[in-house]
Amino acid sequence: MKKLRVRFIIFMYENSQRQYRKYFKKKKRKWQFNEKQLLSFQEDSLGRTLGEFYHNHGFRMIPKMENHDVYHLITDFGTNIQDEIAMQYLLFGNGKRSAYLLGVLALGTIVFPEYFKIYLKAFHKGRNMKAFHHWDFEELLWQNFENLKDFIKQKETPAIF
Repeated sequence: MKKLRVRFIIFMYENSQRQYRKYFKKKKRKWQFNEKQLLSFQEDSLGRTLGEFYHNHGFRMIPKMENHDVYHLITDFGTNIQDEIAMQYLLFGNGKRSAYLLGVLALGTIVFPEYFKIYLKAFHKGRNMKAFHHWDFEELLWQNFENLKDFIKQKETPAIF
């Protein structure tokens, strides 16, 4: 039964991504680097870490969706279906809002209700991180990955006067 649910979610994803990128990602542009070029970045940089992510998983960059792959690195969520849904919950907690994200949350919760506690925990994790969902990570590819990740995981605290 679980395999059928996973296949259903994959079917929905594959049949919605092309339209999503076409109609909702018009303003975004494709990154200027490819997977191989990312591997030439300094060893501890975000760019190199992302290049290794693609290489180790056998993934290719999807134009206009590059930030999504950085989210995996920052949030420590894997690429299986349940982790993808959990990551969307984290992004929702982090302040990201879109019709597509809300659809993933609704569908993911209905199809995998047994993971709701994990999803709720991811939501709270996202609320406790600096808001990063709107960042252009292409500009940060040269930054030290661990320092960047640590910076994001520190919740912004208001100044007390």
